Amino acid sequence: MPQYFGKLPTTNQPWTSVSNVKAVTWDNNIINFDCGDSRLIISVLAPNLIRVRFAPTGEFMPRRSWAVTLDDAEWAITPFAVRETEATVEIETAQIRVCVQREKSRIACFDKANRPFAQDAEMGMGWRMGAVAGWKEIAADEHFYGFGERTGFLDKLSEVKSNWTTDALDYDALTDEMYQAIPFFMALRPEVSYGIFFNTTFWSQFDIGAEQPGVWKMETRGDELDYYIIYGSEPAQILETYTQLTGRMPLPPKWALGYHQCRWSYESETVVRELAKEFRQRRIPCDVIHLDIDYMRGYRVFTWSPQRFPNPAKLISDLAENGFKTVTIIDPGVKYEPEANYDVFDQGIENDYFVRKADGALFHGYVWPEKAVFPDFLRPDVGVWWADLHKSLTDIGVAGIWNDMNEPAINDRPFGDDGEKIWFPLDAPQGYEGDEGDIPASSSTHREVHNLYGLMMAKACYEGLQRHRGSERSFVLTRSGYAGVQRWSSVWMGDNQSLWEHLEMSLPMLCNMGLSGVGFVGCDIGGFAGNATAELFARWMQVGMLYPLMRGHSAMSTARHEPWVFGDRVENICREYINLRYQLLPYIYNLFWEAATTGAPILRPLLYHFPNDPKTYTLYDQVLLGASLMAAPIYRPGVEHRSVYLPLGTWYDWWSGDRYEGPIHILAHAPLERMPLYVRSGAIVPMQPVSQYVDQAPLDEIRLRIWPGNNKYQLFEDDGHTNEYQDKNFSLVNISVFTDKNQTVVEIEARVGEWTPSPRQVIVELVGIGEQRFQDDGKQRSLQF
Repeated sequence: MPQYFGKLPTTNQPWTSVSNVKAVTWDNNIINFDCGDSRLIISVLAPNLIRVRFAPTGEFMPRRSWAVTLDDAEWAITPFAVRETEATVEIETAQIRVCVQREKSRIACFDKANRPFAQDAEMGMGWRMGAVAGWKEIAADEHFYGFGERTGFLDKLSEVKSNWTTDALDYDALTDEMYQAIPFFMALRPEVSYGIFFNTTFWSQFDIGAEQPGVWKMETRGDELDYYIIYGSEPAQILETYTQLTGRMPLPPKWALGYHQCRWSYESETVVRELAKEFRQRRIPCDVIHLDIDYMRGYRVFTWSPQRFPNPAKLISDLAENGFKTVTIIDPGVKYEPEANYDVFDQGIENDYFVRKADGALFHGYVWPEKAVFPDFLRPDVGVWWADLHKSLTDIGVAGIWNDMNEPAINDRPFGDDGEKIWFPLDAPQGYEGDEGDIPASSSTHREVHNLYGLMMAKACYEGLQRHRGSERSFVLTRSGYAGVQRWSSVWMGDNQSLWEHLEMSLPMLCNMGLSGVGFVGCDIGGFAGNATAELFARWMQVGMLYPLMRGHSAMSTARHEPWVFGDRVENICREYINLRYQLLPYIYNLFWEAATTGAPILRPLLYHFPNDPKTYTLYDQVLLGASLMAAPIYRPGVEHRSVYLPLGTWYDWWSGDRYEGPIHILAHAPLERMPLYVRSGAIVPMQPVSQYVDQAPLDEIRLRIWPGNNKYQLFEDDGHTNEYQDKNFSLVNISVFTDKNQTVVEIEARVGEWTPSPRQVIVELVGIGEQRFQDDGKQRSLQF
């Protein structure tokens, strides 16, 4: 036995493995396996999707609809065949074959070429006191992605990933538990890929070959094993099905795609007005100003400081006239303040909206307002109450809400003291008992719903803004969440640091979030904690131009991190890349529409479009913005050259127009003013003139930048700010380019849809060749170059 200094030897409780299959029955899309005292169910939900449920006791838990949007019975009927042999039971759909061995009830899946995937290991499934687990084989050259919010590099092979929402302050590359808990991943090897959604809200963990090389394990502290297997010929198919299962993001307002400026804190109305004035005078585009906790009266949520923000309605109105939207932070902690005429606290106490311990005592902890109590967002009545509290903000023009500290992040004593992080007692009751209309009972304890606290707060916030802002789309941002958070909110990666390592880490973090179904994501540009150097800030702003959420943010006691504080050279770099962001808004907005309709990520690792190229499997420091633009940022000081991998196909340098034939490695020159940026042949990139904010003026010109090659593109447009697109008030234009010998043809089909843009000129630029212009009348065009 290995000896460790100061450690007593321990032994883990052994696992009990599942028995042999004794009988098989099926009804509709559900196949039941009798395994003695335990029970296994396989549901066929789609040709590429099955659900596996295993109950050691034979009793399954009631359906929980927190993450999964569709019940098993709500999926379209999927034809499948069941074949029984002496040794196996086989279930076959149009895309996959699932083989269940009668001995030990082991499961293996196969694609149509008979390649295995998601294949149970020797143990298969098992349980012990307080835990249920499943083991599967890791195929040769298999790599693992997703897992929600994760530090480190892109591929998570040989790592352990726990799912338990935590205030991950001062996180680094070795941090495990993070602000978000999303128990989903995809596995990829040449020609074969699949996804696993582990449908458990209890503490859970994936071990991807760390404990036992060649085997990955999923473990939950719940009472059953419940997971979905999603087959895909490529990652896009997996994400389309996974987001059909857990939901897709709504289309955000176009202004939310612009540049956001934030700090903890712009502490007064005077400072905020000066900030807005600087942006406009310096001609640096910006759409959003965030107000951190110091806008409140003593950190009481849904209040304003009468000294520092004496007239918030006037401030927000003046900012709006100058093109700025205002986003305010809201935390879940409500100041414990009896007999102080604090309405939020008084209403919560009167209606018993706050979390209580198992013995009925009110739970309290310490956050910004010191002693605080916490709403039970698992109760629908509490969600409605919290949603309506936002009316006091929306009535004066607040356009978005930033939800923070909702893991929940709590101390056991005031923040000024040296305290310990705590959360609600695990046996604290949450949710409600009894059915409310069509909603099944969701009474539970914090042990089961801890990971849902931030998700349900974001849901209440989203529904409140939707209710109180009329037809206007709103912006919601959350720090914590669970699978399906994309339905309610965008997400940022919490309190990062002004370190080159955190700049480097931001790309794989955001890509893995995108591969987990959460597309509207970002990191604090420049780093939240610490002081960025001028060079670091310039490089981070270049990378930040690619982030779906482009927000600069910095912490109290650090140096200011606005684009102009580092001198003229860095200010010019920031202006150039923010300008480029605004020019690319039609292209980026199209990616958001794609995410809202198919679940596709906005920022993508190269493996997403090149899943059969093993060179992309661990390539974490190059990213695709959509299918056409590829960036290879600089993330180390003093570096002006870097290696860039260009996969199969023809590529063009965005800046110089130089052409390359992939696959090839090249050495890119990247002085401080340049981030290496490349375009695929046949790319169609819609662009617009630079504006200081999204709605500054009607769009009187749109440029289609097209590179020689063959491609098809669908341009989506709408008014950019209302929900009328849900009623088909949008337009779609199909555009194609093909090159034949010495001629390139651009075909623009007639506009389809009920929305018509304002009068504008269309410029079709065949890059390196020439351009043609016409007045946009929505009719079909064919252009030859």
